[in-house]
Formats: sequence, C-alpha cells, structure tokens
Amino acid sequence: MKKTYYTLLLVVLLALNSCKQDELNVLQTVTTENLDEGGLPELTFSSVLPAMTSTEAYTIDVAQWNIPNDGTDAATTTTNLQAAIDWAHAEGFSTVTLPEGTYLVGEEKNDIYQGGIEIHENTEFVFGEGAILEIDTNDKWNYCVLSLDGDNIIVRDGIIQGDRDTHVFTPRESDTKVAHDEGHGICVWNDSNVVLIDNMIIRNTTGDGSLVLEATDVTFTNNTIYNNRRQGISVVGGTRITITDNEIHHMNGTSPQFGIDIEGAGRVDEDILIQNNYFHHNTGGDIVNTSGKNVYILDNVLEQGEGNEYIDGPLVSWHKTHNIIARNTITMLSGSVNGRLGYIQYSSGGDKGHSRATYVHDNVMNNCGMYMYKSADADVRRNKFYGYFAAFSDFDNLILEDNLVTYSQEHTNLRYCWSYRFKEATGTASGNYLEDELQDLPLSETEPYTMQCVLDGW
Repeated sequence: MKKTYYTLLLVVLLALNSCKQDELNVLQTVTTENLDEGGLPELTFSSVLPAMTSTEAYTIDVAQWNIPNDGTDAATTTTNLQAAIDWAHAEGFSTVTLPEGTYLVGEEKNDIYQGGIEIHENTEFVFGEGAILEIDTNDKWNYCVLSLDGDNIIVRDGIIQGDRDTHVFTPRESDTKVAHDEGHGICVWNDSNVVLIDNMIIRNTTGDGSLVLEATDVTFTNNTIYNNRRQGISVVGGTRITITDNEIHHMNGTSPQFGIDIEGAGRVDEDILIQNNYFHHNTGGDIVNTSGKNVYILDNVLEQGEGNEYIDGPLVSWHKTHNIIARNTITMLSGSVNGRLGYIQYSSGGDKGHSRATYVHDNVMNNCGMYMYKSADADVRRNKFYGYFAAFSDFDNLILEDNLVTYSQEHTNLRYCWSYRFKEATGTASGNYLEDELQDLPLSETEPYTMQCVLDGW
C-alpha cells in the first residue's frame, strides 16, 4: 500500500513538473524575439498580392451601355455601369477599364446605407486617365463609393470622391444623431481578401478614405488620401495589412480624425506594416493603434503642418498593443491635449504585463518627445528628442539606451526636470545624453525610481 502511494505521488510530481516546464516553454515562446542587427524584431510577414489568372481585358463602352460620364444621372449611371462590370466578370475578363469621365453613382439600399459600385473577385479594375467615380449627394449614415466583393482584386490609377461638401446630415431615427461618419471611398469587406489599392486619389468622404473590415492580405500603396471627415484608412479587423508610400493628409470633421486608425473593436488586428508614408495636417493625429498586434511603424514622416492643431498627437498606441516604431521623423509645431508628445502610449491601468515589448528605435522627434505610463516592457534606443522630454511613469522593465534629449529653445522655463523623467519606473539606462552631457540615470531592475523633482511637483 505504501509503495503504491509513493508511486502515485511520484507520478503527480512528474506531471506537475511537466506542466511547469510547458508553462516555461510557452513564456519563452511569447517573450523571445528574433532581432535584426539594429535590435528590432525581424519582419516575418508580407501581404500576399493579387495575381490575375487571365490576360483578358475589356474597356467599358459607355455608349453601348448607355452610361453617362459627365457627372449626371446617378441612377442610370449606377445601374448601367454595374451591369457592364457584371457582364465583363461573367465573360471572364480579368482587367476592366473605366474610361475617362466623371461617373456619378449612388443607389438607396436601406434607410441608412447608400450603395455605389461593386467589384467582383479576380478583377483588376483600372481607372483610365481622367476617370472619376463619385457618390451622389445623399442623406445616409453609410455608403461605399466602391465596394469589393470577393478575393483577388486590384483597384488602381483613379479618383474616388465622396459627397462631404453637399451631404445632407439628417438625424438618424434610432437616436437622432447626425455624425454620418461611415461614408467610405473603398470598402474592403470580410469576404474580400488579397486586395491591392494602388495609385488612387480618395477624397472628400463623410467617413474614411478606405475601410478594412475583417480582411486579410490588403495592400495600400502610392495613394493620396485626403480631406475625409473621419479617417484616411480604418483597419477594423485585419491580418497582413500593408500600407506603404502613401500621402495621407487633412483628415478633419468628426472624431477620431487620424490618418490611420487600427481599432478592431474585439476583432483581430495583426501583422500590420505602415512604412514610408507621409502624414500631415491630420486633426486627430497621424497613426493610432488601439488593438493591433505585431504592428510595424517604420520610416514614416509625421508632420503637424502649418495651421493645424492636433487633438491627440502624431503617434498614439494603447495599452497591450504590440508596436515596433523605428526610423520615423515626427514634427510638432504646438502641443495637443497631451502636450508636445510625438509618441504617447495610453494605458488602461491595471495589469502592466505585455507578451511583447514596445520597441522605439532611431526616431527623430522635432519639438516633441514621448511618454509611456502604467504599463511595462519597452526598448527605447538611439532616438533624438529635440526640445522635449522622454518620460515614463508607473512603468516596469524599461531599456533606455543611447538617446538624446535637447532643451527647448522656446520654453526655457521648462528646462529643469524636463529631460528624462521617471516616476515609479524600473529598468536599465545607459549612454543617454542631455544636450552634450552624458546622464547618470539611476534606473534599477528591482527598485522603482522616482526623480526628486517629480516628487517636488515639477
């Protein structure tokens, strides 16, 4: 009996040890990064691009299909243009070209949605030189000028235009609100994957230049997106989303008013690359990540722009998102509600733990700095903060190396204690300069550090 008991005890202990080892293996998998030479996590994903299996091409014959191309008669234009696109798809044409002209579209679908034109799977939809697709004036909360229906779609070389200047903002029956902030230029729905939006101008919508909703493998490149009321691009659930070499500017009119907003609202946002874009004159800010994991924000230019006032600031991330922020140039002219912060990580408080660190490397911040609070795990290296501070409050596990902070030439009264600022922060620091002086920043991996001047209220 005693032998049986000890045998059972040994089995239980071995099982518990196995569980502990499994937990350790999981932890190591979550926290270990494959780093490149600069110390950043390697980019391990790329968006799949569309590939047409046919070379058959068709240019829409507007006379044959009786399609007005002078910006009039939205009802006839919508019906006949859609019929031509449907026919070309049924006949197996993979490339469909919209010839020169202004095509006014719009069809009431229900009390809150105005439909535009739909593009089918396995289609390259090309705008000929001078072709414009425009939504007719309407009073709907939602619309899509161009809606993508299916996989493997390219849209390129044209202009899509909303109706923000003439839109009728009627109260919604359910709650009498009049935001009407869901009027979009291009809608990439959850049944549209492997999509390329290339060399488009998307402007003047009541909502977003483009909405991505639970889609996979979507690429935006070489586009100019501007003067939309809500956002440039909203990613509301998306995996392998690539946004490169675009100019996104003058978002204004209804919140949040960002160039790019990653905000899944419970959906999965993962593997997102935002690189080599030029942002300016966006009222809310340029990039906000509320929910994205494995988001790379690289080599962008973010400028406040003359005459523009930021609300939140150029670059914002929320607690427990995963961000790699590197080699960006951020310029502020004045403060937002957050002050002159080129990058701020908001916190929801509570648990500080992350499954991955936030990387902030080799950025140049002109007339602004950064602030992270009530969170954990950041690797901040080789940044230049010209004229403002780098601050960390209630923050665990910070690596702060080889950064430069300079004094503000315009705010000399803020020099004392406004360089590197710490409140209840743990981590390590080395090689950091204030102007041309190497700083001794006594961070500890075990004892939270607070600067005396912070305690004094400076």
